Amino acid sequence: MSSNIEDIIGSLYDMVQDARTMPLAADKCILERDRVLDMLDEVIAQMPGELKQSRTIVESRNELINQARREAEGILRQAQEQAQALVTKEAVYEEARKRSEELIAQTQNRILQLRKAGNDYMDDALRQTEETIAQALSDVRDTRMRFRTVTEAQEQQAQQPQRKAAPNVDVEM
Repeated sequence: MSSNIEDIIGSLYDMVQDARTMPLAADKCILERDRVLDMLDEVIAQMPGELKQSRTIVESRNELINQARREAEGILRQAQEQAQALVTKEAVYEEARKRSEELIAQTQNRILQLRKAGNDYMDDALRQTEETIAQALSDVRDTRMRFRTVTEAQEQQAQQPQRKAAPNVDVEM
């Protein structure tokens, strides 16, 4: 039997179809065991190497697919971790930005308060200085007035005794 596999399978099919049925069992038939086994051995022997290779290729393909799937899952996990890290960094950055804005606002408010307090202090110091100077000026004026009064009185007293002692002489100059 040196036929190709398709012919052998066709012969096996015809043999089963043409076989005699067993008494009281319509779905069972009688076949020549040695002939069927020889035909099956020939099918196995003639099975092309490509079929065996195709099994190897399918197994290799499945292994590659599984490896690629594992790598893809690893890459996806790594990408998710990086994305999470970026989101975390973004959240930290956003929190720092908000905090810095709050600190800037607080600092500006504090600067305004200090400026107002400094201006109020300076205005109060100048007012007190002005009042002190005004009081000192008033004291100087009062003292000058008293001084004039005293000196005028002394001058008048000094001139009165000279009049008594001096004769009434008109001196022309």
